[in-house]
Parts: sequence; C-alpha cells; structure tokens
Amino acid sequence: MKKGLFCSIALAAGMLMSVTVAQAKTQFVTIGTGGITGVYYPTGGAIAKMVNKKKKEYGIRATVESTGGSVFNINAVMNGDLEFGVAQSDRQFQAIKGLAEWKDKGPQEDLQAVFSIYPEAVTLMAAVDAGAHDIVELKGKRVNIGNPGSGHRQNAQDAFVAVNIDPEKDLTVEGIKASEAPSLLQDGRIDAFFYTVGHPNGAIKEATSGARKVRFVSINHVDELLASHPYYAKTFIPVAMYPGAQNEKDVPTFGVKATLITSAKVPDEVVYAITKEVFENFEEFKKLHPAYSTLTKEAMLEGLSAPIHPGAMKYYKEAGLK
Repeated sequence: MKKGLFCSIALAAGMLMSVTVAQAKTQFVTIGTGGITGVYYPTGGAIAKMVNKKKKEYGIRATVESTGGSVFNINAVMNGDLEFGVAQSDRQFQAIKGLAEWKDKGPQEDLQAVFSIYPEAVTLMAAVDAGAHDIVELKGKRVNIGNPGSGHRQNAQDAFVAVNIDPEKDLTVEGIKASEAPSLLQDGRIDAFFYTVGHPNGAIKEATSGARKVRFVSINHVDELLASHPYYAKTFIPVAMYPGAQNEKDVPTFGVKATLITSAKVPDEVVYAITKEVFENFEEFKKLHPAYSTLTKEAMLEGLSAPIHPGAMKYYKEAGLK
C-alpha cells in the first residue's frame, strides 16, 4: 500500500515537473496594435496565429492587445510592457530621434524595427474640371490641406516643399478636416484635397462616387524629400479600387507606413521567428486586407527609420533580402 502510494506521488511529481519545464520553455509575447475595428488589430492577430501554429517548434506563445496606437505602443515596448507593437513610420522616426512626444525623454535608443506593413498614401484628389494631373499643376487652385496639427497637413506641406510650391502665394488654402473634404469637392467649394490614408477608403469612395468627376493627382519629384525624411517611402494609389475615378493607371505618390517595432532587449530568436513566419506565409498575409494586395517583400523593408533588430536581419540575410 505504502509502495503504491509512493509511486503515485512520484508519478504526480514527475508530471508536475514536466509541466513546469514546458511552461519555462514557453516564451509569452504580446503584440500591441490599435483599435479593434481597425486593420492593425486583425493584422496583429494573424501574425500571432502564424507563430502559434509552430508553438512547439519555437516555444513562443503570441497574443494581441488592442491599444491606443503608435505612441502608446512605442512607450509600452520601451517600458517592457509589450514585446512588439505597430507604429507609424514618422512616429518611429520621432521616437528614435527624441522628437515630438519624446522630446523630454530623449532618443529611444532601444527602439528597433522588424518590418513595415501597411502603406498610408499621401492622396491628392482633384476635380477633373480643375485640370490638374500632377501636383505641380495645383497653382491657382483652391486646395484643402487638412486641419492644423494633422498629419495630412504636414504631409501636404512637405510635398509642396519638394515641388517648390508656396501654399500662401500659389494656392487658396483651406484647413478643413480631411474626412470632410469629399463633400466640399463635390459641392464645388474646393478644387482638390489631400488625405493621407490607406486604401481602399470610404471617404475617397465618396469623393469618386459623386456627380462631379474627379481624379487622383500624381505626386512625383520626391526623391530629395525621401532622402531627407527617412520615414517616407514611395507608394502608389491602386485606381482599380475606385471605379469612379477618372484615372487609367495607378497613381504614383509617397506615404508613411505602419511598422512592426520591438526592443533591442527582445531575444533574437523571438524576433527571428516572428519575421520568418510572416515572410514565409507571405501570400496568406497579403489576403488580410485589400490594401495589402500591393505589398512586396522588398517594400516591407522600406520606411524603417529605426535600426532593424538583429533577429529580423538574420532572416533577411538568409532570404537574400539584405
């Protein structure tokens, strides 16, 4: 009886030890995204799902957290509350340089990039009757550049600098919220507007569905801008998403990107696993959202103003991407 009891206790202890060892080998990581109704939350979920499929191989269990977005995610990753987060490339740049919200904290030197994800294009739309095909033809027009303090407004101002347009002298400028611009364009109160946004987008669909014919206007001549602002990258507007637009070809522009960021303190093997699973399931990843249909592996390494994490770089070198 005593021998049987001893064997049972020993067996139970052995099982408990095995569970404890298994748990010790599992590393839990959390990906900070954005609101649950946005694109970034399901994207983070898809990345986690890819990694969790190989939990036994990698020893990683990934979860997703809905957050307040870029600034929150960067701060949480720097504090160690998150292992990964999604952040816009301009916010990434500001954090690494100690600008904007990080002016008092100083440069976030442990901030590192994994890859870029979702391009948000600086979209310039104009009425066909305004006669503008390229940004340089906006002179003399009524243009909404976005409300003061908005990203749209800053992007527009950067674009004007790139093509030597002085908004105060060359344009009649409006400062209305970008989401309100489509109705202003259709009402004939403006000739064009800027909107930095991912595509397809409901407000842009509204603008292309009205009685007044509209087109996307190209933004070229931005090589110097991109060289001096590393958080920008070239992109294009896929006009097939907007049958009402009077464009025959995709329209070149530039934009910011949502990037997956991490900390230098996150182990190389963890970042390597995340990177490998996304890139080796690339076609599945592209199906997450219509905007991702234009992604290329090469483009996912653009717009990274923070240093690439060594774990990600290991994969990129193996795959011939770096």
